[in-house]
Amino acid sequence: SERCSPVGWAGPRRVRPPGLTLDAMPKPDAILLSHNHYDHCDIPTLAALHARFGRTPIFAPLGNRAFLTRKGLGPVTELDWWHHAELHGTRITLTPARHFAARTLRDRNTTLWGGFMLRHAAGQLYFAGDTGYTGYFRMIRERLGRPGLALLPIGAYEPRWFMGNVHMNPADAVRAFAELGAARAVGMHFGTFQLTDEAIDAPERDLAAAREAAGLPAARFTTLDVGETGLFRLDPG
Repeated sequence: SERCSPVGWAGPRRVRPPGLTLDAMPKPDAILLSHNHYDHCDIPTLAALHARFGRTPIFAPLGNRAFLTRKGLGPVTELDWWHHAELHGTRITLTPARHFAARTLRDRNTTLWGGFMLRHAAGQLYFAGDTGYTGYFRMIRERLGRPGLALLPIGAYEPRWFMGNVHMNPADAVRAFAELGAARAVGMHFGTFQLTDEAIDAPERDLAAAREAAGLPAARFTTLDVGETGLFRLDPG
């Protein structure tokens, strides 16, 4: 969608197009839905994927199945934190996150939110979803093991007094990366919608500063340009 909003005429506008057109996308095995905010659960996008590819399994936190099913989407598998499902030899575990959920003024936190750990024979991939910095990162490593690759949010973080509880800044993300014990990380959740007060290009600059302060090589925690493809191992060794 052009806007991150319940309506098409107001709300944060997209600042760059998607990295892939719908026609260029390969058929997905599944869709991982972290929570129901409009920049993550965009019904026109999900409907377009359904129209192009047919029924596609959706894995989502508790409370989201009824809404998605009413929209003609799914099948939907709901997961609680630490619960898992299996798909094509991959274990999909919903991981805890420090965030919230809402689509209207009256449904705050009536559905769950989270991230995902994908465990495959090739290794583990961790997708954090939206989250503030939290002790959950150490718990995720202790319970599920180190990921070979972690996809960590680095945007939508200013002002800190307001956003700090629900969105990490790049310094938080570097700390989370260390606590996860991940081999490598890719920064995400920035540069698409102007959601908060920091400049649209600030997350990458602040990530570079946070890496330098932590003595972390750039190759260990990088970002991809919109539409860029990266090649990463999932084996943490």
